Amino acid sequence: MNTNSQTQKIKQLTALAVLGAVAYVLHFVHIPVAFLNLEFKDVVIAIGGMYFGPLSGLALSVLVPLLEFPTGSTGVYGLIMNILGTATFVGVASTVYRFRRSLSGAVVGLCAAALSMTAVMMLANLWITPYYMGVSQTEVVALIPKLLLPFNGIKSILNASLTLCLYKPLTGVLRRTGFGRGSVQAAKPESVRKRSILVWVVGGVIAILSLLVIFLLLGGSVQVG
Repeated sequence: MNTNSQTQKIKQLTALAVLGAVAYVLHFVHIPVAFLNLEFKDVVIAIGGMYFGPLSGLALSVLVPLLEFPTGSTGVYGLIMNILGTATFVGVASTVYRFRRSLSGAVVGLCAAALSMTAVMMLANLWITPYYMGVSQTEVVALIPKLLLPFNGIKSILNASLTLCLYKPLTGVLRRTGFGRGSVQAAKPESVRKRSILVWVVGGVIAILSLLVIFLLLGGSVQVG
């Protein structure tokens, strides 16, 4: 391995460590909804996965929940759910984006990630929640239309919209600080600017609507710690 390649590898590991640290800190800011918590760490991890590749994203999807584990309250079952949800969202989004590095690829990848995460979490709740909550599977099934499906659906949509809004600004910072790769788009500056504004507006509106649903319909409340 030549010196330039080693330097780039070190820079990538450093950038991933920083993203992992930010994701870990974000887990202290959450919105409780019944026995569930809406967190925003998946956004940062997804950006890392889409930028550096699926394997990097999956590594963060496991390492960050492991760092959270000592301060969590749901034990091993909660850890498993945490890893499953994050790894599904990040893995699907970053894999699609790897083969189609464009705005349309990002949108398709994030939509697929939102659907996949929701489906996986429904199955995980059916199999795992009865153990760590000490309830029957029938009781969990009853919660699906009232809480579990809307919560996970809204959470995945919120994460997807925030990832779409923040991807370009955060990766721009990484590029300017020497951690990035060259742009893959040859669009004119004015075209890029208009497209970015549209992405921010649409993503921002979706994120705001998702948060309103969390607060008004599901009874969320922001907590720190």
